[in-house]
Amino acid sequence: MIRVLLVQQTSLWRKALAAFLSTQDDVEVVADLAHTDDAVSIASAARPDVVVVDIGVVAEGEETAVGNGIRKFPSDCAVLILADPAVSAVLRGVLGPHVSGLFGKDGGLAALAQCIRRVANGERVIDPALAVGALCAPTNPLTTRQRDVLRVAASGVPSREIAARLHLSVGTVRNYLSSIIQTIGGRNRLEAIRFAEQAGWI
Repeated sequence: MIRVLLVQQTSLWRKALAAFLSTQDDVEVVADLAHTDDAVSIASAARPDVVVVDIGVVAEGEETAVGNGIRKFPSDCAVLILADPAVSAVLRGVLGPHVSGLFGKDGGLAALAQCIRRVANGERVIDPALAVGALCAPTNPLTTRQRDVLRVAASGVPSREIAARLHLSVGTVRNYLSSIIQTIGGRNRLEAIRFAEQAGWI
């Protein structure tokens, strides 16, 4: 039996995936989680053969943080990343020897099950389209603090609310937003947010 740990934030999709994999004669889902908070400790205790993790739950646009989060899983677990081509810039941070597979979310359940079998068998399976997207994607030009400011701004709150949430002055927030717009090249805050989201930077 191939023991699988699922980490995916969308409950409906996660439960559907767990239910499908449970119908496979050679697959056992040992746990399905919405967040990575307990995933590493559960993986260490349950010792799954494959950890299937949605890149969206590891970090939001932080390439380094994504890679570091994935490296925390036990070394004897094959890590299979589920990703959307839209986050190709973030994928740059996970491509490495610690990742056994990279699977596009539009690949289909049967194909995913087969991919799980292959990585459990020691193969490395990388979706070519995702790999090319990751290698060709522009590097994130925003600093960690700029990403923090832009993520909060993306929720539609005014500068004063951004400042309160991040413990900054309103003037500092405005300076950050101005520098972000100049760095990304948008005409205003909304364009900067849209460009950054499309590039997978936030």
